[in-house]
Amino acid sequence: MDDRTELSEFLKSRRARLRPADVRLRDYGGVRRVAGLRREELARVAGVSIAHYTRLEQGKSDSVSNEALNAIGTALRLDGDELAYLHRIARRPKACADDTAAPEALAGLRYLLKSFVMTPALLIGRHTQIVGWNDLAVAVFGDFPALPEDRRTLSHLLFTEPYLRDLHGADWSRVAHEHVAHLRVLLGRHRGDRDLSAHIERMRSLSPDFARMWAGHSVARLRSGTYVLRHPIAGELTLHRELVSLPDAPSCCGLDLFAAEPGSASERALRKLGGRLPVAAD
Repeated sequence: MDDRTELSEFLKSRRARLRPADVRLRDYGGVRRVAGLRREELARVAGVSIAHYTRLEQGKSDSVSNEALNAIGTALRLDGDELAYLHRIARRPKACADDTAAPEALAGLRYLLKSFVMTPALLIGRHTQIVGWNDLAVAVFGDFPALPEDRRTLSHLLFTEPYLRDLHGADWSRVAHEHVAHLRVLLGRHRGDRDLSAHIERMRSLSPDFARMWAGHSVARLRSGTYVLRHPIAGELTLHRELVSLPDAPSCCGLDLFAAEPGSASERALRKLGGRLPVAAD
């Protein structure tokens, strides 16, 4: 995945979603030859020269200052996640010793996963690999451990496994968009990570839905969320998701936890699913 192309396409996509009225410019009507703002209009609003902005949109960012990037981000109406992404892709990637480290579930993390007896829990790697899980996660999200290791990722589950699409039902499109937008955050955070780029390219070739969503250039860090699942055994489940970062495990994206409201029908359904699980031997 070429850095210059990514920077160019991201800027063009953000410019295309704006109209002159959005940035308080007068629109003189007529047929506009480009979608959204013209380059010269964006440069004027940002307070930079058209030549300077054109170079940036061509992926040539060696001489751009943080102040110029901030001004362009403001003119493009970027939110916090998008602005952070712009800064990251406009800079040369820094070598990181952890970029090639394979994620692993250390003993303490494995014990922690097993301790969540009422909470489906996953340990997620930087390429959305499912590195660790507890039994309740398998009961809720299906037998993903049976998948080949190279397909045991959140991306593959969402975009290539019909069971997960059925599980999310009408919410699938929202959940899938959130996942793709978060992948772009990871791409900016771990630039130069060839395995992450390869994972994205693989998903683009496997899934037309993924390719279409990726082309939208959405950028949004995954935070808390609520998901309504249609489980074939438990029925409707409303689960609240938290992605907990692990600063001391840089090769991992974090712990993905799904909790039901205490005393709710969803908690009772989880309890029933948990009761179907084998009791661990002492």
